[in-house]
Amino acid sequence: MRGLRDIGIGATLGLLLGLAGCAEPELAALDRQLAAIRDDPGPTPELDLPEVPTYQALPYREADRRSPFRLRHAEAGDEGAGGGELAPDPDRPREPLEAYPLEALALVGVLTVGGEPSALVRGPSGQVHRLWVGNHLGANHGRIVAITAGAVQLVELVPTGGGGWMERTTWLELGDSG
Repeated sequence: MRGLRDIGIGATLGLLLGLAGCAEPELAALDRQLAAIRDDPGPTPELDLPEVPTYQALPYREADRRSPFRLRHAEAGDEGAGGGELAPDPDRPREPLEAYPLEALALVGVLTVGGEPSALVRGPSGQVHRLWVGNHLGANHGRIVAITAGAVQLVELVPTGGGGWMERTTWLELGDSG
């Protein structure tokens, strides 16, 4: 037992001597040199910056043209497209959500009761309306033609610009914010 203890003491002394030998004798000199650099870092080097070019604004001549982010209306040559048979019925009573553009409306849910789906659409005022296939919404005489689990399909009547009308299919999708 005594021999085992002597081996443990010898190993501990050997380890301590080994660690003492790892000390760097020049570490104190390096600390003094770094302290001297911190005290007097020397002159700041001058940087040659490139010359900044002068800004010249260019005139924007396209301000009076159609925004590329708006839907394009049919060209003047298409005035017969859609004709009068597609024109909206002026005597049909307007529904509340037809007063707003489609971008201002948001589909917030779809309900199916007795196998018949209905859409929950929030208007700009925050009021939620329950609509079925056949109801109208949007400023372009949109009529709901289908309601799926995540979207409402509309057929809108848009003017061609030459007195005619054409149908356009649009979707109001769940999660789109108005």
